[in-house]
Amino acid sequence: MKVILLKDVESLGQAGEVVRVAPGFARNFLIPQRQALVATPASVAQFESRRRQTAAVSERERKAAEILAKELEKQSLTAQVRVGEEDRLYGSVTAQNVAELIAANGYEIDRRAIDLEEPIRELGVYSINVKLHAQVTAVVKLWVVKE
Repeated sequence: MKVILLKDVESLGQAGEVVRVAPGFARNFLIPQRQALVATPASVAQFESRRRQTAAVSERERKAAEILAKELEKQSLTAQVRVGEEDRLYGSVTAQNVAELIAANGYEIDRRAIDLEEPIRELGVYSINVKLHAQVTAVVKLWVVKE
């Protein structure tokens, strides 16, 4: 039986491939788990049409993310924080703080898109990665200075 894989299936193939499998495996596992469709000429044509539409939308989103990345990379953010002895911060600068600084410049970025391995606890200049799309990442400069 031929099926179109809707998801990547280990040891069988990648999403979008037409593969031959045992009828029982298709009927009892792949189709009920929504991992495959029966490969009729109509379903193959429908799947290809849907894949082209999805690819076009993804390409538009990627191009918009690249434009936003170029604009963000021109920005220089400054976080003014209170410090104690030996220039140690009271608290820290987190991804939420960085998202608020970016929002103050007019760009709406989700805090989960900001890649901080751990909160910033010292003064200095930092390069922060902002993931805008699966294939697009912007690098923003953050200056952490005394208040």
